[in-house]
Amino acid sequence: MTNMPPSGSNLRGAVDLSSLVNRGQAGAASGASQGAPTSGAPVGQAAAPSGVVQVPSLVLDGTDANFGELLELSSQVPVIVGLWASWSEPSGALMSVLERLITGFAGRFVLARVDIDANPQLTQAFQAQSVPTVAAVITGQPVQLFNGPLADDQISDVLARVLELASQQGVTGTAEAANATGKDEPEGAVEEPLPPHHLEAYAAIEAGDYATAQTEYRTALAQNPNDTMAVAGLAQVSLLARLQGKTIDQIRNGAAAAPDDLDAQLLVADLDLSGGHVEDAFDRLLSLFPQQLPPGRNIIRERILELFEVIGAEDPRVGPTRKRLTALLY
Repeated sequence: MTNMPPSGSNLRGAVDLSSLVNRGQAGAASGASQGAPTSGAPVGQAAAPSGVVQVPSLVLDGTDANFGELLELSSQVPVIVGLWASWSEPSGALMSVLERLITGFAGRFVLARVDIDANPQLTQAFQAQSVPTVAAVITGQPVQLFNGPLADDQISDVLARVLELASQQGVTGTAEAANATGKDEPEGAVEEPLPPHHLEAYAAIEAGDYATAQTEYRTALAQNPNDTMAVAGLAQVSLLARLQGKTIDQIRNGAAAAPDDLDAQLLVADLDLSGGHVEDAFDRLLSLFPQQLPPGRNIIRERILELFEVIGAEDPRVGPTRKRLTALLY
C-alpha cells in the first residue's frame, strides 16, 4: 500500500500523455529519415553502469518539443514536472526550492521546468489551472502532486513518496549530469575504461544477477583493497540483492509481526533508504542498537557503515549518524 503525501497533494494520475510520446517519436523518425541533425543534446542517454542514465543536467527545461524524450526518460528515473510562469513570483520561488531539493537527492530525480506561456500543449496536458503546479511522470504516466507553494519538509516528503511509487513500478535508476563538475573536458579527451571486474559487475546487474555482481566487486577488492568504486558498488548491489523479489507490504508487515527479529528490522531500514527515507532508515537502526547483544550490535554497525557507502560519504546525513553511532559504541 502506497503512503499518501501530505495535504495538498494526491499522487493521482492526471491525463493520457501518449500523444506527446508519439509526437516526439514521430519527429525523431522524420529527422532520421531526412538525414537532418537533431537540435541540442538528447535529454537522456543510457550510460555504462546499469541503472545510470546520463542527462545534460538534473534540471532541464521541459518543452512541447522535447517532452517525448522526458517521458521516455521517466522509465529509468522519475521526472518531476514544475509548471511555472515568469510573471508569477511564487512559482519562480518554488522552482528554486525544487531545484535545490531535487539536486540533494543526488540523481534520484530529474526536474523538468515548464514555462506555461511558452508551452501551451504541456500546460493543457497537465491540466494546470494555476501556477505553480507540480506533477511527476513515472514510466510515461503522469502523477499529480500539488498546486501552490509547500514547506520544504512537505516537498521532501512528497518526493520521498514518489520514490516509493517509482520503486513499485521498477523505476530505480539514477540520473548523472553529463558534466557534473561544470568544467569543459579537453577536446579529444578519452574516458578511461572501467576495470574488467567492474564491467562484469555492471553486466551482471543488467541481467539481474546480483550474486555474480557481488562476486565481481569482491574480487576487485581482493586485488585492490583501496578500490573505492568497488566498495560503493558492492554496498549498492548488496542492498538490491536483499530487496530483490520482496514487496513493500511483505517487508513492512514482516517487521511489524516480528519486532524482535533483527533481520526483519534491517530489511525495513534497507527499504526506507532505497525509497529516499534516509533519516528513517538510520533512526531505525540506531534505535535497535541498544537492545541488542554484542553480536547484534556489530551487525547493525556494519549495516550502517554499508549504507553510508550506498548514499555516499559526502551526504550531509552521514556525519550526524556517525556521531550518534560513536556515542552508542562508547
